[in-house]
Amino acid sequence: MTDIILSLLAAVLAITLHEAAHGYAALAMGDDTAKRMGRLSLNPLAHVDRVGTILLPGVLVISQLITLGRVAFLFGWAKPVPVAAWRFRNPRQGMMIVAAAGPAMNFLLAWIGGLALHLDAFLPAAAAPVLQQFIYYFIMTNLVLGLFNLLPIPPLDGGRIAVGLLPERMAMAWARLERAGILIVLLVVFLLPQLLGEFGIAFDPVGRALNHLLPWGIGLVLGLSGHGFHG
Repeated sequence: MTDIILSLLAAVLAITLHEAAHGYAALAMGDDTAKRMGRLSLNPLAHVDRVGTILLPGVLVISQLITLGRVAFLFGWAKPVPVAAWRFRNPRQGMMIVAAAGPAMNFLLAWIGGLALHLDAFLPAAAAPVLQQFIYYFIMTNLVLGLFNLLPIPPLDGGRIAVGLLPERMAMAWARLERAGILIVLLVVFLLPQLLGEFGIAFDPVGRALNHLLPWGIGLVLGLSGHGFHG
């Protein structure tokens, strides 16, 4: 039960601050839409999405407890922060910066989690393991959320960054993927690997990429937060 509470708390913080970063980045460039709509908030309830914040994380928790006996990671999303790109001096560039703010926040939070590990020395012996466990979930959740959102498929942040970088004609065509983008992501990342696995076909490109990147990311976070670099 402690695992579930700590992992859910880590996920709520990671997702809430990810979305808030989008809103603050937009505000810094002159768009106060999120602020006017009450979405420029650190209150998690302001960002709750029934599917991405409640249903999907809940399914992941239950399925991992059944299959693994523990929660290895959580993934989800919040209600997108409203942004009026036309209010930016350069709408495509502005949206790219707003999109990049979300993963950047997650990587920053992972580093802060690494710094927080130094608090062990100041805590009672009984409290230190709980803090370590929470920080593990916090770092992992932020790294997974940040890396996953860099996939170059709209409406993920990486897709919107790609739209800002591509030539205009290609960018317009790529932006049109946003209507079906989340379905593409769910199909490729969650459904297709499961279905093909039933027939003995190993297909999980995103999972394999994360398995390679996460150990490197954790080692980098620990190194940059004063724990020594780990290969």
